[in-house]
Amino acid sequence: MSDYYRGKTAVITGGASGVGRSLAFALGRAGAKIVIGDVDASAMTAIGEDLSSAGIDHQICRCDVTDVTSLQALLDSALTAFEQVDFVFANAGIGAGEAGAMWDFSDKDWQWCFNVNVWGAVNSIRVFMPYLVTRSEPTHMVITGSGNGAYMVLPDAPIYTASKAAVQTITENLHYQVQGAGLPIKVSALFPGPHIVDTGLFNSGRVRPEEFAKETTGNESGINSVDDMKRMADEFGFELKTTHPDEVAEMALAKLPGGEFWLHTLTEDHEAKIRRRADMIINSTIPVPESVI
Repeated sequence: MSDYYRGKTAVITGGASGVGRSLAFALGRAGAKIVIGDVDASAMTAIGEDLSSAGIDHQICRCDVTDVTSLQALLDSALTAFEQVDFVFANAGIGAGEAGAMWDFSDKDWQWCFNVNVWGAVNSIRVFMPYLVTRSEPTHMVITGSGNGAYMVLPDAPIYTASKAAVQTITENLHYQVQGAGLPIKVSALFPGPHIVDTGLFNSGRVRPEEFAKETTGNESGINSVDDMKRMADEFGFELKTTHPDEVAEMALAKLPGGEFWLHTLTEDHEAKIRRRADMIINSTIPVPESVI
């Protein structure tokens, strides 16, 4: 992997914080040029300064993945700055922060989460794939999903789970179409983990647009950070295991050179949950929810 990323250009949506930020630094240290797209102004300023301090060649652009025009501007900016794009990480995602009965959720929660998580992935494919298919050299499209929705259903965040289930089917279909067409593009599904990743996902409200302001109150999860989850876990007498975003980036960069589709780390507990779900489907048994822990 030592020279695999050297001289390449990577575009990362949602790249100013969390897993996106860790990918940016890991790729930059491996010799890649970085293009960050994000809507979080303060995080964009911070990562720009930090990438400069680290001597990493980069470009920072405001990018709203719900807007195709904004994504096209991100691609154009990358091509202007670095002439080519080799890796696209469609990484932008949010959590709606919902809790309680799903029939009481705000319409705006559903709309906002699906706009970013699902349409963000679709729009990224619509903008970047027409460019990637023109390249004769191998390129990569990496879409960030979640095990919650992709291969198990955790009932605590139905909107997020549903959005990530859709993202996984979109990613797999893209992989099948690229494979069927014999294109030199590798499609991968990135699953942050194996434990709850310590990112700003739980505080997505900081970038929530006014047009998607909640129409109802009382269905908020009350969880705005991993620290909030840890405190709740302590109250119930168990330890919450977490994963740093740097670990996710390290795992992804180690697997991408081999063209792997599944970029994840599974624990024995995860494998057991996946097997139980598969057995439930095959044997037509009544679904029983798994726990987050």
